[in-house]
Amino acid sequence: MCPERRPVLLGAAPLVDEVAFSADKGNVKPTLRPTTCGVVSALLAMLAPLGAQSQESEAQQTFRSAIDVVSIQATVRDSRGRMVRGLTAADFEVLDNGQRRPIIELRSDQESPLSVAILVDMSGSMRMSAKIDMVRQAYDSVLVQLTSGRDEAAVFTFDSSLHGRIGFTNDIKTLKSALADFQPFGSTSLYDAVAETARHVTARTSTHRAIVVLTDGIDTSSSLTAGEVSGLASAIDVPVYVVATVAALDQRQMLEAVHRPVASDAADLRDLAEWTGGRLVFASTFTESVTLATSIVQELRQQYVLAIEAAPEREWRRLEVHGKHLSATVKSRSRYIGS
Repeated sequence: MCPERRPVLLGAAPLVDEVAFSADKGNVKPTLRPTTCGVVSALLAMLAPLGAQSQESEAQQTFRSAIDVVSIQATVRDSRGRMVRGLTAADFEVLDNGQRRPIIELRSDQESPLSVAILVDMSGSMRMSAKIDMVRQAYDSVLVQLTSGRDEAAVFTFDSSLHGRIGFTNDIKTLKSALADFQPFGSTSLYDAVAETARHVTARTSTHRAIVVLTDGIDTSSSLTAGEVSGLASAIDVPVYVVATVAALDQRQMLEAVHRPVASDAADLRDLAEWTGGRLVFASTFTESVTLATSIVQELRQQYVLAIEAAPEREWRRLEVHGKHLSATVKSRSRYIGS
């Protein structure tokens, strides 16, 4: 039975009630079973009130529809990797489970504010001073790219659980000291932390939203797989950018790990990033940190935001976004849950 249709804000896609996810040979599929994961249950319970919140803030919402919509943040690059600007809805094709769907509206305002949640790994694996220094460099590089008074950001840290450091604010300078007392401790629950942070980001009304994760990339205690988290993040349209702050010698080992065949119920950081429309990158020097931070923020500013009507079937659906008659690559979220 399909849920009742209701007005929604572009950017707030239909949510999952009791669908658990598993990965099967690289493809995430819904498993229709009651979930026993406390984090998933808690996350979905916290996401449920968002419909009521959207009604309370109607006066502030300017992009509304009488139907359920799916919001898609899309990055377009040419064959040389440069961002492509000036496109219209006529330049895109959206396939929903292989069928072409009309684009209801498209936004490409580069002056729109960003909402960025910066999620910093403070687990025990970050105890080495070199790792702490690299994380601080990457963190400072992200802040430098944000504009006070226009963009907003929040800072979360995680070890075996998530900790809110500073809530969303457009006074960017107040965030500079958020990592002053960096004290790594405990195990790493990276995927759990991303899942919970996504709840905070999706409540923001900015056109462009994202999670930027700063980590050494070693998850030891998450109770969710990357497939489950990417499923939830994709459903609420939150691209996840994972910046692995590791020494150059360690990058090869991590690259081998993300390409290694995994069990049918597992996935990895690269899956987490790509399924949500983000990406996994490596930073081992200050120069790389600055370059990557600049690249991520510029990418967010120049993303196109497309809206299509959500399918009425409450099921896991595959999304494909292509550029018509363009020698360009389009990157976007790859799945959503029908309404």
